[in-house]
Amino acid sequence: MEVSRKQNASSPCAACKLLRRRCSRDCVFAPYFPAEEPGKFAGVHKVFGASNVSKMLQELPEEHRGDAVSSLVYEANARMRDPVYGCVGAISYLQQQIDGLRQQLALTQAEMLHLRVRQATSDQATSPNYSGSQLSYTFVSHSKPSSYDMDAGAVEHATFRESMWSST
Repeated sequence: MEVSRKQNASSPCAACKLLRRRCSRDCVFAPYFPAEEPGKFAGVHKVFGASNVSKMLQELPEEHRGDAVSSLVYEANARMRDPVYGCVGAISYLQQQIDGLRQQLALTQAEMLHLRVRQATSDQATSPNYSGSQLSYTFVSHSKPSSYDMDAGAVEHATFRESMWSST
């Protein structure tokens, strides 16, 4: 970024351009907010303020500033979409989707177990040496248990005499 800064010495960075000030050689914004990306700084400035961003960047070691700017840009964009929750709202929404998908997975696995037990029971019933003994089946879950997995715990290590969803 330093090379592009030297080539465009007369062109101010996006921050200095927006703030209508002269961009000095030691401008803290210049390496992270190039003139070609004015919207990047505009969002960060709107949410956090130029003075606060400047203070944050000056307090950080140079090797961490790039990551900090990326985080600030991401959070600023999220705050402009959702002023109350920002990126936490997006994370919460995605977590709810994961929980819902885990619930669907648990129900699908339970249904698969039901069908396997039904098939095994009907196979044994039609077998010539079927004695009507108890059928034992273990359900193995590969998903992380969730508080929303309604009957997954009860289904995991179940012993069946009849199917859970028998039609009788």
